[in-house]
Parts: sequence; C-alpha cells; structure tokens
Amino acid sequence: MKKKILVLGGGFAGLESAIALSKEKNFEVTLVSNREYFYIYPISIWIPTREIEFKDSLIPLQKLADRNKFNLVIDEVVEIVGAENRVVLKNSGSMNYDYAVIAIGAGKMEHKGMEHTLSICGEPEEALEIQKELDILIAKGGGKIAMGFGGNPKDSSAVRGGPGFELFFNVHHKLSKLGIRDKFELTFFAPMAKPGARMGEGSLEKMNTMFKMLNLKSHYGKKIKEFQKNRVVFEDDTYLEADLIMYIPANNGHKNLIHSDLPLSEAGFIEINEYCEVKGFDNLYAVGDVAKIEGPNWRAKQGHIAEVMARNTAENIIIKENKLPHQPKSYIDHLNILCVMDTGNGAAFVYRDDKKSMMLPMPIVGHWLKKGWGLYAKLSKLGYIPRIPGM
Repeated sequence: MKKKILVLGGGFAGLESAIALSKEKNFEVTLVSNREYFYIYPISIWIPTREIEFKDSLIPLQKLADRNKFNLVIDEVVEIVGAENRVVLKNSGSMNYDYAVIAIGAGKMEHKGMEHTLSICGEPEEALEIQKELDILIAKGGGKIAMGFGGNPKDSSAVRGGPGFELFFNVHHKLSKLGIRDKFELTFFAPMAKPGARMGEGSLEKMNTMFKMLNLKSHYGKKIKEFQKNRVVFEDDTYLEADLIMYIPANNGHKNLIHSDLPLSEAGFIEINEYCEVKGFDNLYAVGDVAKIEGPNWRAKQGHIAEVMARNTAENIIIKENKLPHQPKSYIDHLNILCVMDTGNGAAFVYRDDKKSMMLPMPIVGHWLKKGWGLYAKLSKLGYIPRIPGM
C-alpha cells in the first residue's frame, strides 16, 4: 500500500516538496493549498510598473499537479494535530497522513494602521492595488512615495527586504522613462539603522552609493509607531508623508499554529532540526517560512533556501521510509543569501555566505537574466525543461 503524504502549502516550499516526493512511486502525494495557483513572488515586482501582467506571475496548480502527478486539494489548513497524524481543513474536514510536510508560510507582524499600506509580499492581489495607486500618481503628475520593510526582534531571519528594494528601484526607473522622475519624492524606510546589512558591509556601501546617484531618499533607524493615511509615524512622533505607502512587514508565526501540538519558537515558527524534522515527531517536517532556521545572524528565508529544504525533506523521507543506509540531508550547509536584485534597467548580483559577500552590478543584462529566470521557473516546474541544481 502506498504511503500517504500530505504537503501543506502551495508556495515555493510546498510545491517543490510535492514535485520531489511525487517522483517516488510508493508515495501518494497530496498538495493542499488555499490558492488555485502558484504565485511567482520574485517577478511580481514588475506588476505595479506594468512590465508584466498579473497572469504572467502565476501557474495554475492543477496544471502543475497533472504534469507532476500529485493530487491537489484547494482548501485552507485550520489545525495540525501531530499526535494523531491528522490535519483539519476548513471545508474538507480531517485528512490523515503517514508523513506530512508543513509549508503554509508565515504570519505578518502587525502595526496600527496597516490598512493604509500595501505590500508587494502580501496577498498577490495587492500588487494590482499598488499598480492602481501608482497609475493615479502618474496621471496626477507627481507625488511622494514611501517604501520599506520591518524587522522581527525575536527572529532576525524573518525579514524580507529585497523585494522592497527591487520595487523601489523599478518605480524610479519607470518614472525616469516617463520623464517625470523629478516630480516625485521617493523614500525608503526601515526601523533598523542599516537595512540590507545582512548582505555584507561592502554590498551595503554600494547600495548607499546607488541611492545617492539616483537621488533616492532614506529614513532609517526609527521604529514604526503606526501608519496613518498618507503618513508613516515613528516612535518619536516624527513622520514621513507619502501618497503611496508600500510596506513589507516582518514575518512571525502562522496564526493556525497557535493551538497546534507542535513545538514553536518564541517568534511562533515551528522548531525543526537540521533535517527539517519537527522536533518530537518522526513523520512530520516543516520547510520554508513556517520553520525556524538556525545559523548566522545574516541568515535569511529566501525561496531558494525553501526549495533546498523541500528537496532535502523529500530525500530524507525516502531514506527513512526505505531504510536506506544514507546520511540524512541537512539544510545548514546550504545557507546563503543569493539574489539578482532587479533595478528595471539592470540588476545587481548579491551573494553572501560564511566566507564572503559580494554585490556585482550587472547593467542591462541583469534585468534580462531575471526575466529569463522567471520563464525558467515556469517551464522547469511544469517539467518542460530540466531543472538546474540550485536554481
């Protein structure tokens, strides 16, 4: 009899888990997602600037399921009962499993007045709302735009600033192409004194130089008190005026884990070992944003790390189930920061690990490399072209 494996979550971590596990003939793999599509967040930065359409950033999950031969259930995970090998879904009731991989993502830290902000890393439809607000300002002929991100004092890895910087640079580029950049004030804000420092000091200096060259303003080092309509208010009651506020809150634990029987960190993430096994369980795994990852202070939860965790988890389940004489795979050895930070008219290749950090400017070609990656991501996940290891 085939072993039943539930994969909870249809993002990078969940989809990669389902694809990898479905290659094992003795497994019946079911992916549970609250969306009917896989959303490619890294390329969504081009939706607000109308470089791509919303539909270009997604792949129907049913198509992915058919191509990769796993089952699909569109529903929301309400509760995970690890002691009973059971998951409770909002509409479908309970589902039992032999193994489960939790990849439902993270929650968001809240500030007062969050309704006055939009996030490029929030619900996918928010990218269209940013597009709409940007269009209004362009039609108006000018305005003030503030973009930023927050941090989680209980977990330094729960920060997602890269997409904020990318959207910021792309908006600058679009306004410049339209010949109206001088009519806009663009400010990037963050509560930490050195946002982007996890990239390395050298990379941070290059980023600051880029800001000066492009006449981009910054507001760093003050905690956010609240958001008001057209205003970011800081802890000392100073404020930043803006007609459009794009803010990426830091991650924290998923709300549906609070009443689970799973071990959670202080920040609410699932406690795992280096093999992605949930501590205290031998058939339950957690990958991606939902999990607490160990490592150096600069560690960050990125899509490629989530996919490494997913592939390792699939292999570790196969090793365990088939009693293979192999050492389980650890995600620790693969921790690094890796991204192509798009600027609209180019990009910067950013890399950091324990031994080195670098930011390599890639004028013009970098933008098209990231565009190419978006196409590669779609085709490789659908199985039309081979997967390149590490990408």
